[in-house]
Amino acid sequence: MSQKLFTTSFGQVVIGPPGSGKTTYCLAMQEFLTKVGRKVAVVNLDPANDGTPYKCDIDISELVTLADVMDSLKLGPNGGLIYCMEYLEANLDWLQEKLMALKGHYFLFDCPGQVELYTHQSSVRNIFAQLAKWSYRLSSVHLVDSHYCTDPAKFISVLCTSLSTMLHVELPHVNVLSKMDLIEQFGKLAFNLDFYTEVLDLSYLVDHLATDPFFQHYRRLNQKLVEVIEDYSLVSFVPLNVQDKDSMRQVIKAVDKANGYCFGDGEQRTLEAMMSAAVGADFQFTSTLGIQDKYVEPENRTVEEEAMDL
Repeated sequence: MSQKLFTTSFGQVVIGPPGSGKTTYCLAMQEFLTKVGRKVAVVNLDPANDGTPYKCDIDISELVTLADVMDSLKLGPNGGLIYCMEYLEANLDWLQEKLMALKGHYFLFDCPGQVELYTHQSSVRNIFAQLAKWSYRLSSVHLVDSHYCTDPAKFISVLCTSLSTMLHVELPHVNVLSKMDLIEQFGKLAFNLDFYTEVLDLSYLVDHLATDPFFQHYRRLNQKLVEVIEDYSLVSFVPLNVQDKDSMRQVIKAVDKANGYCFGDGEQRTLEAMMSAAVGADFQFTSTLGIQDKYVEPENRTVEEEAMDL
């Protein structure tokens, strides 16, 4: 592989299970960051993504597509995706040339949704490691559908997957609970929202699971899984709704802190202007904030929050 001088660039690799909202996130983040003043380039690294709603600056389909691999090698979708990522790893010169033409941009890498790519298989991790050698300072943004919070068993599974992904990918990491505006359509939360975002004492979750006769038989297993998660003490979540500008800002702050990006003065002024804009701007939302308020204990609410309800 040819050696080329790269200036430091920042960005996000957007990962998560299928249906967690990765492509929608990239579209919303591209729009949001553009309004703030960043030059944003979106890189589609999902060979199965044949219809990107965002402006795609680099598309892996120019190199390889999942449909072609499945047809020519008679592979299923999982095996085909692994092959595609291995093929990209073997042809990183192609990606290097594409990235060199976009110097000075902030990058969003829209990645495949196959979980095994981030917990067991090494190609994606090796690609991220090579990007780091090219002076790309990246944060992984791991999206998890927030409806898993309404099912304790699924939430424990999500915590294990998030922890495994963090340890395997080896990048600064931000876990995001996506689709917060839809969370209560799947059932009422058993605990306050901060229990799920901060991953507080999970023994309460195990006790809650034990009320189901089916899970009484797996209490010890759930206890051990919870102990592993708590021992590492790494997993926490940022709640997100892509239509809420304040929610988007909180995610940006977490990602910028993770990869070391610093706001410029002009960008900070633009962001402050956006946040103080009247209702009716491009990003507007009320449901997420309402849900968060609903699951905050009354004694923890500030005077300002109480006043807003009057």
